Amino acid sequence: MLFAERDAAGAWRTVTYSQAVEAARSIGQALLDRGLSTERPVAVLSGNDVEHALLGLGALLVGVPYAPLSPAWSLLSKDYGRLREALRLLTPGLVFAADGPSFSPAIEAARPHDAELVLTTGSVPGCGATPVASLLETTPGPAVHEAAARVGPDTIAKFLFTSGSTGRPKAVINTQRMWCSNQEMVRTMLAFLRDEPPVLVGWAPWHHTAAGNHDVGLVLANGGSYYIDEGRPVPGGVEATVRNLREIAPTFYFNVPKGFQALLPFLRSDRALRRTFFSRVKLLFFAGAGLAQGVFDEMREMALATCGEAVVFGTGLGSTETAPFTLGRAWDTDDATNMGVPPPGARLKLVPVRGRLEMRVRGPHVTPGYWRQPELTAAAFDEEGFYRLGDLFVLADETDPSRGLCYRGRIAEDFKLATGTWVHVGPLRGRFLKHFDPLFREVVIAGEGRELPAALAFPDPAAWGSVEDASARRVELAAQLARFDRDATGSSTRVVRLLVVEEPLSLDAGELTDKGSVNPRAVLDRRGELVERLYADAPGPEVVCAPDGAHDAEGRR
Repeated sequence: MLFAERDAAGAWRTVTYSQAVEAARSIGQALLDRGLSTERPVAVLSGNDVEHALLGLGALLVGVPYAPLSPAWSLLSKDYGRLREALRLLTPGLVFAADGPSFSPAIEAARPHDAELVLTTGSVPGCGATPVASLLETTPGPAVHEAAARVGPDTIAKFLFTSGSTGRPKAVINTQRMWCSNQEMVRTMLAFLRDEPPVLVGWAPWHHTAAGNHDVGLVLANGGSYYIDEGRPVPGGVEATVRNLREIAPTFYFNVPKGFQALLPFLRSDRALRRTFFSRVKLLFFAGAGLAQGVFDEMREMALATCGEAVVFGTGLGSTETAPFTLGRAWDTDDATNMGVPPPGARLKLVPVRGRLEMRVRGPHVTPGYWRQPELTAAAFDEEGFYRLGDLFVLADETDPSRGLCYRGRIAEDFKLATGTWVHVGPLRGRFLKHFDPLFREVVIAGEGRELPAALAFPDPAAWGSVEDASARRVELAAQLARFDRDATGSSTRVVRLLVVEEPLSLDAGELTDKGSVNPRAVLDRRGELVERLYADAPGPEVVCAPDGAHDAEGRR
């Protein structure tokens, strides 16, 4: 079995490898009949499902690129700005969505008029649509074999858009060479994949490289099975994931940090769930963001207590531009920030930057550039052809690089205070959220050109609750902020004021990516008035201030 997903009745609908091959041949012929190509690719608006998977396989077979787009751009956005921008850049010849009524407003607002609309179910008023079933019913001819024979290492497999955490999303060219070589890199570091076909239970979206390239590719390259999880790591959504994990025991389990955090309460309270989940898992794996040390430690302890042996909690790091696997750690460690070492074939350049190391990479898994954006492509590579990831690291062991690289944030997020001191935002943000856990879901650090850092803090509604006595809450926050400030080692590690922001982060404004990461620059630009309130000479009552006198102007006690 290759793919499985639950049907409307809750039963597992499965697709075998032989069924997938036949479907891909039929879809491939249908795409060729329509004259689709690199200049007129396939755009997918909806999320993970069997039809999406089969459409992608058909496109790959005949060398027609496809572009899975974030469903949030269609379903959560109010102005469809990012969707319009992506479709304008791609000029698709076919636009696919799973459900007509759900995607109707986005399709009416953004679909190019010369792009054929293909739907699994439903319709869109005023738009003629082709049922995806008709593509599956196309009889494949010799053209499919001929097109497949022309597919080579430099054939574009797909366009994946960056998440936009440090700027506007860009269309990253993903070639066959990138994807295939990257999977071989994974296999060299995760040797157990060669011995036992992997079983995955995954919700992570395929328009992100972590799931769409790493996880789907891992299954295809190693003859595994992929159970499509309809759950999400949020209240009301994680329950579906728990239901699936009660039935299906994964051998490789990937999740984002928030996903592991959401699972923990269920694993703590349900012994049967723990026994199934840990029964055959060879590797737990997180990526996409930093994992809280407490979550990391508890998952490892729980695995040991449940199955009587340690289960490695690994991780890796890369980007949409690197297909994505560029660092990987498949050994045990006590430090959740250790991202591991590069796989064979990836060549790293570590450039000193402000006491840290900027990572740059070159290899067969690195993109040739951004689609129809040559100026962005040129800026992404250095003079020796190394791709600039924009991430900062330190060596886990200064005397032994093989012990791994520890993540220390993004270059684009760091800034200078008025004193010329650099603020390393990644570590400061992590320390702030840990200190105030569970009150705040996110924090954005301000202070560029100012004397000291301050924070715009976004509360977690579940933890915040209804606040009847706002003044009492401010007093408590001030006390917590004072304790945080006392632990600072200098001016760059302080947070002297915070303002609780009630308006949620905005996807349309570019403050928030669909995978939940934040674009700090967009937040600070859009909410400049709040930043000014933070730094007012006489701050209002809504601004929580650390008591004066704990440190001098340079942060020394």
